[in-house]
Amino acid sequence: MDVLDVARALVLERHPDARAAFLGGSVLTSRRTAQSDLDVVVLLDGPPAPYRESLRHGDWPVELFVHTEDSWHSFVSPEIVQRNSPLLWMCAEGALLLDADGTGARIAKTAKRLTTAGLPPVADTVLEDARYALTDLLDDFAVCTDTGERLFVVAELVRRTGELALLTYGTWLGGGKWLARRLEPVAPDLAARLDETAQAALRGALEGLTSLVTEVLDAAGGPVWEGYRRSGPRKAA
Repeated sequence: MDVLDVARALVLERHPDARAAFLGGSVLTSRRTAQSDLDVVVLLDGPPAPYRESLRHGDWPVELFVHTEDSWHSFVSPEIVQRNSPLLWMCAEGALLLDADGTGARIAKTAKRLTTAGLPPVADTVLEDARYALTDLLDDFAVCTDTGERLFVVAELVRRTGELALLTYGTWLGGGKWLARRLEPVAPDLAARLDETAQAALRGALEGLTSLVTEVLDAAGGPVWEGYRRSGPRKAA
């Protein structure tokens, strides 16, 4: 069966009263692999939505995201502020599997509008927090001699460097493989350079990764450590 037919059959089996459903993710693209799953968003009138479930449908692994229209908005709105909303992108770029009452067309139109509207500017505090965390981590990296510790420090350096680069460009963030994919249009060689220098660092050659992280830090405004301060929440009198 075609992947759209498989996903549609899943929705009708699990939620025959669905108002709308979308199929998103890599399975619709040239990046599809033998391990690709079905990322399915379903819109219902009410309970049991909202919920998320991982399951298997036939031979397919499935990630099911079930919402009402209200809960969809309540999830997407803060995710846009956080600059990372897989739910939004699944509906903006995904395939509309079914649309019983126009909800699907409405959500798709809203999702496309929100993804093309642009993100809010990166707050100075957010950028400074990211620069501080990377500066502090780079200091740990410089004096790390334990190979086990170095492994995790290098992994964290790579992730945070990629995220800081995305913040500097003011674009969407992403986790895992999506961090690399978000970097492609704005810093197409950064992931490869991080890979090369990180592997060298794990073998004991720290200079390349140190230089690359410093390069990204400088593009974001430079290292931050001395004088950095954040106040915690205060209880009302």
